[in-house]
Amino acid sequence: MTVTSSPTAVARAPQPNAELWPDLAMVPSGPRARASAAVAGKIVTAACRRLEIQLVSAETAVLPDVAAIVVHDQDEFLRRIGADGLIGFGEAYLTGAWDSPDIALLVTKLATSVDRLVPQWMQRLRRVHVRREPSRHQNTVTQSRSNISHHYDLSNDLFALFLDPTLSYSSALFDTDLVAAGDHRVAVAPAPVSAHTSELFREAQQRKIDRLLDEAGVTEGARVLEIGTGWGELALRAAARGATVRTVTLSQEQLELARERVAAAGYGDRVSIELLDYRLIEGEYDAVVSVEMIEAVGDEYWSEYFRKIDDLLVPGGRFALQAITMPHQRMLDTRDDFTWIKKYIFPGGLLPSVEAIEEITRRETGLRVTDRLSFGQHYAETLRLWDETFRANLDQVRALGFDPTFLRMWHFYLAYCQGGFAAGYTDVQQMTFVKEIR
Repeated sequence: MTVTSSPTAVARAPQPNAELWPDLAMVPSGPRARASAAVAGKIVTAACRRLEIQLVSAETAVLPDVAAIVVHDQDEFLRRIGADGLIGFGEAYLTGAWDSPDIALLVTKLATSVDRLVPQWMQRLRRVHVRREPSRHQNTVTQSRSNISHHYDLSNDLFALFLDPTLSYSSALFDTDLVAAGDHRVAVAPAPVSAHTSELFREAQQRKIDRLLDEAGVTEGARVLEIGTGWGELALRAAARGATVRTVTLSQEQLELARERVAAAGYGDRVSIELLDYRLIEGEYDAVVSVEMIEAVGDEYWSEYFRKIDDLLVPGGRFALQAITMPHQRMLDTRDDFTWIKKYIFPGGLLPSVEAIEEITRRETGLRVTDRLSFGQHYAETLRLWDETFRANLDQVRALGFDPTFLRMWHFYLAYCQGGFAAGYTDVQQMTFVKEIR
């Protein structure tokens, strides 16, 4: 790979603070790093040519509406990729070694062709060169809270700067048609929504919640358990239906704000919020609801998660699950991999497949799927809105004390995920289960 670079070209991002970002402070060096960088250069050049991605230097004009990688420091860019694959690719973005006018468009292009990014012979050797998730990220009862805190306890004020007014941190469901697709339904992709039209986004988030509550059969007098409180919007809407809600979280920051919101709404007598691991819950419930929490469970605990829900539900009770998913074979191939997202955003996270969920619940529980809705393109739009709003509020994020590297990391995270959903690499499901009456 050869791109010419000019020191007077478009300004490179500020270098990361070595104390805050130690893994970014040193560029891989030595003979092995040079050799790996040479191989990475050939792979990157071939992949960009094959996928029609512009690979240019900072002083080169980028074509509009075309995926592009703008390289500021070719040597660092290739050394990081050569040393650590896709983690290195993301880290090279954090240091400013490369940039792109549209990260989401670039990732969409890459994710659409993920099976063709590297030669087949290298894919067969992936177990040799792909890093494994550290054991310290395992989601034990004691470690899960630390994993959750890494992300969700950053700052309630930070999340408020890019989420909609309901503070919902999961995919919205916009008002589109639902079409049949085999054994489930798919929500048609929504038209782009303006971030300035916050009411439409709020309605889409409430539609998502209300559909889950409907699927769970939550009505007046229902005893509802929510696993994963977020900032309390689902609990508030369930309480407004006359239900009694118990909701658990492992985030101290979310707990405190959710309690404030419940008290302000006057539902303190109907909603209880606890800092508690799902494995320690006791009781009996008519309905269980969980929104995008299973991604933090870990595959070694999926069976325990579903068995616990089965034990907590009354016969005939209903469980409504919203889960980010990935294709089954891809999940099997990558479940032990250490990724940029796991390192910087969600330690211990793993996306399940629909097949894994259905197989475990069928084999180990009395929970039976009665409905499934897929709406991955709605998540792509949700993430686009979050990212657009986040970038519009950068001055306020800085005022909270977050440094330039964090700003790049958060934008990359949101845009990276948007591209994954836009490409169909990831999906999101609402799945309804009923506990068999035996």
